[in-house]
Amino acid sequence: MDLSALFKISYGVYIVSARKGDDYNGQISNTVFQINSEPPTIEIVINKLNLTHDYLMNSDYFGVAVLNTEAPMTYIGRFGFKSGRDIDKFEGIKYIDTPNGIRIPADFTAAWLECRIINRVDTSTHTIIIGQLTNSEVLSQDEPMTYSYYHHVKKGKEP
Repeated sequence: MDLSALFKISYGVYIVSARKGDDYNGQISNTVFQINSEPPTIEIVINKLNLTHDYLMNSDYFGVAVLNTEAPMTYIGRFGFKSGRDIDKFEGIKYIDTPNGIRIPADFTAAWLECRIINRVDTSTHTIIIGQLTNSEVLSQDEPMTYSYYHHVKKGKEP
């Protein structure tokens, strides 16, 4: 089986963020998509081993930063290859605090979304989290990064 065929499915590169009490965390994700237009509804899929998953299971909201193609690998690595158990991923970077208390990275972000969680679906190793859009903003007209761009141009790997 040629698992590289899965890389032909079009994905983006996003930072999904959540809050737990006074703590914030975020992680790189390629599984963010719109599933309904009215009301606007977004679905994310998060690995249960990630700290962000714990935050999402204890939160009413989540945020999504749509990364642009200018995001350097060091920035992607901060959210994708380091754990919030070891570092504060938001320390020293620009961010937006949404009206409902979600922290979203602002650097290299083409747009951001904030969603109220309306459902969670267990899928064994991951959880599908469904949210209705509550706030959003386009920050730039920069090209959003695709997962293919991340692999072929940025030469990115999976953790």
